[in-house]
Amino acid sequence: MPEPTARSLTGAPDRGSAGLVLIVDDVPENLAVLHDALDESGFTVLVAIDGPSALRRALEAQPDIVLLDALMPGMDGFEVARALKAQPQTASIPIVFMTALTDTEHVLAAFSAGGVDYVAKPIRPAEVIARVGAHLHSARQARQARNALDAFGHASLSLRPGDGRILWQTPLARQMMQRHFGRDDVAPSHAPEALCDWVRSHLGSGMPATPWAWVTGAWRLSCTLHEASDADEWLVVLTESSDAAAIEALMLQFRLTNREAEVLYWVVKGKTNRDIGDILGTSPKTVTKHLEHVFEKLAVETRTAAAALALGKLPQLGRRGTA
Repeated sequence: MPEPTARSLTGAPDRGSAGLVLIVDDVPENLAVLHDALDESGFTVLVAIDGPSALRRALEAQPDIVLLDALMPGMDGFEVARALKAQPQTASIPIVFMTALTDTEHVLAAFSAGGVDYVAKPIRPAEVIARVGAHLHSARQARQARNALDAFGHASLSLRPGDGRILWQTPLARQMMQRHFGRDDVAPSHAPEALCDWVRSHLGSGMPATPWAWVTGAWRLSCTLHEASDADEWLVVLTESSDAAAIEALMLQFRLTNREAEVLYWVVKGKTNRDIGDILGTSPKTVTKHLEHVFEKLAVETRTAAAALALGKLPQLGRRGTA
């Protein structure tokens, strides 16, 4: 069995001159052949002999690429790939499957599970090295682009609209998605269906995408769409704004409570009492009660008059669109 990996002075794996490769195969002979070939080509090599250990090593070491045996006892390669793609920390690592089964069904299964390529067994080391090099080049370019977005504080994610999978996202985008969609029915690795529907509605239209917005309480998440590297991958840029400043201005202008100001704010935005109840997490009856207090303080009798008065005093309230 080859040595698992070299270590740097910090205790993290040394990535070698060519990169860090994780090989996952339950056959020691296969591991030895690939380890030696990759090592001679300047790669640092990690090995794992089963699915659970592969997931642990990938999470700890963050390899540049994974060579993954499709058919292993217990947790097979397809399950491993899906688990890697489901975790934000490992979702962007390219996976090349190794399989003796090259019929259409298994090839499709490899790509469906998140693989970028496959090599047929028996393994030809020269072919593997060539494919690894090609995919590492593409992965590094994508990583450099993501790092640039991170460095400039952009919230961006790459979305595959067919199945709603988030292929990668910047840390800021991850925080925003969690804040707005962190629910049990929305997996971290998938975008909510409403966002996917918006992306799908623009596929092949040839028209500029209309921005999409989602409101959570006093926060608005706005999304703009850009076509990414291929037809199955789209870049979504997120921006977040808070309506707290406008609500505070309403409180000061009309001497409202915070909840009364929130209700008035959403009246100005054209929301019904039921809509406002959903946004604020309360009942329409409670919204009606707050609105009665607003009418008294503004000396008006209708919601239209209340909205007009608010816009007259604070015209900036009408400058943003609604979700």
